[in-house]
Amino acid sequence: MRKDIHPQYGPVVFRDKAAGFAFLTRSTLSSATGAKTVEWEDGRTYPVVDVEVSSASHPFYTGTARVMDSAGRVERFERRFGKR
Repeated sequence: MRKDIHPQYGPVVFRDKAAGFAFLTRSTLSSATGAKTVEWEDGRTYPVVDVEVSSASHPFYTGTARVMDSAGRVERFERRFGKR
């Protein structure tokens, strides 16, 4: 394997500011050099990446997703192609 071609893989905190939710994981993604860091629950400092949507704020995972009018679509399909 060639050396020095792979990105750094290490611990990173992903933070959803809209929901006030953060989680620690490992990733090749990190904030820019000298940018934001955060002190985690274990007392260590990790780079932080702010995200707009996470499982804590996504409508599908929070149960606030709107249901489309699927009955109208089914009826329209049956009118066009008939029931079998």
